[in-house]
Amino acid sequence: MIKTIILYTYGGIFKMRDTYTTPLNTRYASKEMSYLFSDEKKFKTWRKLWVALAECEKELGLNITSEQIDELKANMENINYEDAKKREKEVRHDVMSHVYAYGLQCPKAKGIIHLGATSCYVGDNTDLIIMREALHIIKRKVINVISYLTKFSLKYKDMPTLGFTHLQPAQLTTVGKRATLWIQDLYLDIENIDFVIQNMRFRGVKGTTGTQASFMELFNGDEEKVKKLDKMVTKKMGFEKEFMVTGQTYTRKLDSIILNTLSEIAQSAYKFSNDLRILQNMKEMEEPFEKNQIGSSAMAYKRNPMRCERIGSLARYIIVTALNPAITASTQWFERTLDDSANKRISIPEAFLALDGVLNLYMNVSENMVVYPKVIESHVASELPFMATENIIMEAVKKGGDRQELHERIRVHSMEAAKMVKVEGKKNDLLERIIGDPFFKMSEEEILSLVDSKKFIGRAPGQVVDFIQQQIKPLLDKNKDILGEEAEIDV
Repeated sequence: MIKTIILYTYGGIFKMRDTYTTPLNTRYASKEMSYLFSDEKKFKTWRKLWVALAECEKELGLNITSEQIDELKANMENINYEDAKKREKEVRHDVMSHVYAYGLQCPKAKGIIHLGATSCYVGDNTDLIIMREALHIIKRKVINVISYLTKFSLKYKDMPTLGFTHLQPAQLTTVGKRATLWIQDLYLDIENIDFVIQNMRFRGVKGTTGTQASFMELFNGDEEKVKKLDKMVTKKMGFEKEFMVTGQTYTRKLDSIILNTLSEIAQSAYKFSNDLRILQNMKEMEEPFEKNQIGSSAMAYKRNPMRCERIGSLARYIIVTALNPAITASTQWFERTLDDSANKRISIPEAFLALDGVLNLYMNVSENMVVYPKVIESHVASELPFMATENIIMEAVKKGGDRQELHERIRVHSMEAAKMVKVEGKKNDLLERIIGDPFFKMSEEEILSLVDSKKFIGRAPGQVVDFIQQQIKPLLDKNKDILGEEAEIDV
């Protein structure tokens, strides 16, 4: 048996001490989220579930003593991992290995640990507890992103900027109004998160195939006590509702629902990151760039949008990962099949860890976005003359002009001005051409007064105020205790 992997290098050989570690832990996710999916969190939760089961069984009349309960509680946190690991090598069963290890520490309670339960009692219920806690972390971070984008939106609600449809210049909007589109996506995501959290059910105490047969045996056929046990454990572990029916596992449909929700948040972040990357290319806005940050190893002048690129990269991973529980849910046979297990151990934690990384970046970027008003004004000025032509025609008609002839003259002037910009690389001189055309019967002052960018943004500023006041402010006020979080970006 090979104990050490030997790698040959230019300088000889060295021992490889480490194995692969996921970058989700080392580069992207917070320690808070990483801990939730750690072995320590899992196994400590298993023990809490065993204590809760024993307490409720005792309360309902089973022969369990307070001394046994106290012994279990005393050893709930100090897990003897080596004993469990050694036992698992022998029996090839993780739950029974930890039952055995717990029993070594609690000799008086050994006989009542896991009484009547199946492995999914600890496995599934722990997953539900952890996923719900993880959803609360995700919600908190989404709320903080919304808060930062809200401040940004209000600050720039009046700043005209080119709108784009088909990625081509369209009618004007404002910098702040565009930000409300990002906020609205996240607002919808919060509604979904709240719905999922509020409607999450506990697997509870259901037995091997979900029939509670083992508990019916323990309670001598007393169905009311078995039903009460299920509800008591559910409440004790902090859930309001339990699944009324399960197979061996809770329905894997729930995993699919949860990861779809994560995917939807990733989609929102991905859209934002793509918008900002394009704006950074146009030099109108950019993500934060630190004093000593290097954009390129070769091109020292570059300011690459690496944070937004990483948001997109991780978001894509989450969106694809959401397919895993969808396939699992649709291929579970009857009461359960174990091909969910290995996949579930990977796909669910990694989706949460990746989204945590996405939201850390989103918080960092949304709090520190940079706007370049002069560049934005320049881009507006280059396109605004074309947009103002309809207003100019209408005003010239009021002065007695022929609408059809005016339209033709505008068309000819526009074609020539576009040629100056696209072919000769010169500035847009459409307004100068119109001012110099006596057919319009308008002074320079009259024409220029029609080309005020603020006259082309419609209700954009008012929409920002209405949206923030009516929808977003109530959300932020309701969650004011969790606002002000700042994300720490390691790389």
